[in-house]
Amino acid sequence: MNWRTTFILAAIVLAVFAYFRFFELKQPSTEEAKRQAQNVVNFERAKIDGVVIQNGDDKIEMRRRDHKWRLETPIKDQADGSLIENLLSDLENWQKDATISAKEIETDKSKLNEYGLSKPKLRLKLLGQDRPPEIFFGKDAALEGRMYVRLGDSKETFLASQTVKKDVEKKPEEFRDRKLTDLSTAQVSRVLLKSPVGEMELEKRNDHWEILKPLRARGEDQKIADLIAQVTTAQIQQFVADDHGDLHPFGLAEPRGAITLFSKDDKQGQLLQIGGIPQKEKDQVYVRSASRGFVYTLPKKIEEVLNTRPDDLRDRHLVRIDTNILDRITIDAPGKGKIVLARKNENWTIASHKNVPANSGEIRRLIDTLQNEQVTKFVEDVASNLPKYGLDKPQLRLIFSSFASENTAETKAGEQPFTTITFGKIDGDNVYARLADEPFVAAIRRGLIDQISTDAVQWQELSIFKFKPEQIHRLSVAAKNESMLARDAKDEWTWTKGGETINQANLQSLLKTLSSLHAVRWVGPTLPQHGFEKPQLAITFTTSLDDKSSHKLLVGSKDGHGTWFARAEEREGTFVISDSDFDTLRLSLATETGSPLAPAASVPASPSPAAAPKSSP
Repeated sequence: MNWRTTFILAAIVLAVFAYFRFFELKQPSTEEAKRQAQNVVNFERAKIDGVVIQNGDDKIEMRRRDHKWRLETPIKDQADGSLIENLLSDLENWQKDATISAKEIETDKSKLNEYGLSKPKLRLKLLGQDRPPEIFFGKDAALEGRMYVRLGDSKETFLASQTVKKDVEKKPEEFRDRKLTDLSTAQVSRVLLKSPVGEMELEKRNDHWEILKPLRARGEDQKIADLIAQVTTAQIQQFVADDHGDLHPFGLAEPRGAITLFSKDDKQGQLLQIGGIPQKEKDQVYVRSASRGFVYTLPKKIEEVLNTRPDDLRDRHLVRIDTNILDRITIDAPGKGKIVLARKNENWTIASHKNVPANSGEIRRLIDTLQNEQVTKFVEDVASNLPKYGLDKPQLRLIFSSFASENTAETKAGEQPFTTITFGKIDGDNVYARLADEPFVAAIRRGLIDQISTDAVQWQELSIFKFKPEQIHRLSVAAKNESMLARDAKDEWTWTKGGETINQANLQSLLKTLSSLHAVRWVGPTLPQHGFEKPQLAITFTTSLDDKSSHKLLVGSKDGHGTWFARAEEREGTFVISDSDFDTLRLSLATETGSPLAPAASVPASPSPAAAPKSSP
């Protein structure tokens, strides 16, 4: 086979493929073709951009513009898109129940009059590309729920259901959209509210609402959304008149108030004015929608927007903290130094104290507490007299910052504070507080500052030791007596001081509790009353990780809350452990009831296994 023959065969194959691709695939399947043959009309809904209904002398025309349906004739207004889409859906699924042939009609031309199709009163025309023929609606048939239908380019007559007739046999007013505006609550980004008490301006920034007038304050997102929803979900009760005539009868020449909603790209906004109350319908109120150019009535409940005060919409939360950018928390109490808590991935450290691990759960609790804290009252909207509230020299400051290790196009390297809370004087059950970037002074509950520790010790993580029981290989426990043990070459425990059988169950319980010991809470600096001069229990141990470094735990006196004061020599400060942990740590390690060990004259404050005689491996 030469190259020319090969080329010709390839061209034929491509032609066949192209025909199949561009023609055959576009043809409906056999099942689909049967369905379409049974339809009264066939069309593509996406290509339909107009609907014309002729009902006697009345003509209704509706057009789709920018994906929205509008009435064009006999009135210009917003159309109810759901009604039109429902009509198109019914048309798509409208099927013939029977067909009266053209030959039968030609034989007896009086049948068109009998079917009401000679001069039909009701007609429907769809506008757009590849539109179907005009539809003529005749009389109802003897068969219940059926009627006679004819298409403009056909001599046949069909018997079909009355569903589409019910969709189009409406008055123009019924096609008007009773939803006041096509804006959704989520689309609104700015609000102007004018009422007898003054003017208010609200604006949405970074997904949160702010009050711009008559004062600058954070807005309560849900309350403002509810206010907007009263307009965006309002349903028109009556279509009264267009707004080009005398508005005095409706109380709209000098409306009692107005609300204007703005979407992101809308500079003009959609204005709604609220007027008087109809004499007969006392549960309604006249309104004017400038965007639609009509006077309507709405339920009287819409008047509630005019009673809204700035304080009704203020965010009463103490602070908003963007945890996505939060990297540093600085706790600054004059005379006590600064505590800097730094985030490291999902955990926190105390950066001001050698980056020791912090109690991440407690820090997250603090953030949640602050964000959920509600203002008791707003004392002043303009903080002009800070000394009066002790805010010129605050007793406590909390600084929330982001942190960048390197310069970028967006940020400079270093710490960038974004929110600062200052706490001033205490007044009864309240304490005065202020955010640095907000002008007002607020009173909050006094108990909040008691939950913010100014001692770095109390921010340490609760985990005291992080080992596995099998990693401990030398142990000294001193309570009433002293027990000293070590693992031998077979990794079995033997006495280095003592000679009775080891109680393996007690030993394993002790090792499990000791190796992963957790504090119930941190108390603070170590004080004499914690009882470490004469401890109840002293434990020293080394691990296989570092045989030269020992770990030491002392348990002092009971604190009166079912816990015991304790300290680990490699950690700063005092913490408390539970009563159950204390009981486990002092379990007898000898099998016999009587102690086989030599009594200790006193419990050493920091016993060391180095002082014990070494056992041969």
